[in-house]
Amino acid sequence: MSKFNPDEILGEILIDEATLSARVQELGKQISADYADKNLHLVCILRGGVVFLTDLMRAIKTEHTIDFMAVSSYGKGARSSSGQVRLTMDLKEDISGRDVILVEDIIDSGHTLANVLEILQTRDPASLKVCTLLDKAERREVEIDLAYVGFEIPDKFVVGYGLDVDEYMRNLPYIGVVKDGAFID
Repeated sequence: MSKFNPDEILGEILIDEATLSARVQELGKQISADYADKNLHLVCILRGGVVFLTDLMRAIKTEHTIDFMAVSSYGKGARSSSGQVRLTMDLKEDISGRDVILVEDIIDSGHTLANVLEILQTRDPASLKVCTLLDKAERREVEIDLAYVGFEIPDKFVVGYGLDVDEYMRNLPYIGVVKDGAFID
């Protein structure tokens, strides 16, 4: 039996598939209206943000392009960021003069995102905003301006819809909460 069996380690479904889909559609509609005549470029933070990006970009009706960055601030099995951010994959496209939305899966302390925003700001975008699926606002240690937020969630260890535990469970079509004590390193 797998160590990552959802039936064994999840205590609850925090956000079901239908609710996720409806909210992503709402965000896409809002972004489409806000960027109707802009040079929109979506930058996704890999890997967790890719599922959200895929659904979000289909919900955005205005023309846009995409690119990816990968950063690391979580160790294997870690439930929260170490605070030490490493850029492991940089953008392929120049964002100078572009209206950029940074697409994130989840924001908690804000340290990782603050570092990424600092890097991107040095590249002279026309505008730079953040769209996150999940916001753990009660864990925030760094002030971050979030333009688009899917859901504010409590300080719980969540998986699914791109979020993982040791790279597993990203494929769940919902956001689930891991039971206290269920995760074993």
